[in-house]
Amino acid sequence: MVGEPLGASDWFLVTQENIDQFGQVTHDDYWIHTDPERVEKEGIYDSTIAHGFFTLSLLTYFNNEMKLWPKDTKSGVNYGLNKVRWMAPVPIGKRIRNHVVLTDFRKQGDNRFVFTYNCKIEVEGIEKPAMKAEWLGMIFV
Repeated sequence: MVGEPLGASDWFLVTQENIDQFGQVTHDDYWIHTDPERVEKEGIYDSTIAHGFFTLSLLTYFNNEMKLWPKDTKSGVNYGLNKVRWMAPVPIGKRIRNHVVLTDFRKQGDNRFVFTYNCKIEVEGIEKPAMKAEWLGMIFV
């Protein structure tokens, strides 16, 4: 299935509560993410926006939801990222989803395999992708 699109995840609604919690956990309370009143006043964006790393962190959620790993997988871990680009903001109150293409699959030792996925995060109603990432996952079978 290398080179084949694996589909798209379900939609995920990005809420201010999600972003506030992410900001608290990561100690990133930058106002463009956490202060809707200031964003409205300053006029840089129409609303607060998701942290780029929040969007990136959802790859595991999306890919688990899509059940991308083979059924005989005992465990899986993040193995790394080759490239990440944030191309457009994710406004609060918008829904996002992940489109995935499998680009590589290789054996990495006994009972281990590494998958490389091209992931593209789409924002509902916005043509330009919010993020593209080349993400690696290792599975144990």
